[in-house]
Amino acid sequence: MTSSHITAAGDRAPDILQTWLQPFRRFFTAPVWEHVLILLMGALLAPGKRTVTAALRITGGREASNFTCYHQLLNRARWSGRAIARRLLSLIVDRLVPAGPVVIGVDDTIERRWGPKIPARGIYRDPVRSSHAHL
Repeated sequence: MTSSHITAAGDRAPDILQTWLQPFRRFFTAPVWEHVLILLMGALLAPGKRTVTAALRITGGREASNFTCYHQLLNRARWSGRAIARRLLSLIVDRLVPAGPVVIGVDDTIERRWGPKIPARGIYRDPVRSSHAHL
């Protein structure tokens, strides 16, 4: 691993991870980007729940002095999750459907909310359930 991104524990984010995530680099500042790489690397490697603590534990940053910076990446975010999701969707569409129209179907039969602003809530039965009651 020959990257310049180093965790507090001295581990480095692999070059392949930086290459894969390069399309998202512009959404983060330089210091935040380093934390993003480490958290994503930890989230990919951590068994069980993908928490910030589990991600840092697996990358060796559990005793890091800047441990709270990783939590602040999520709770004090200045980056836009929607902008990142939009970029991800465009990358997926460009890869899977390089030419031609994209048809997106929406199924509203799983709507579970009630109220006057939801006029067409249907009654659907789950064929897997043993009860014949409507859901």
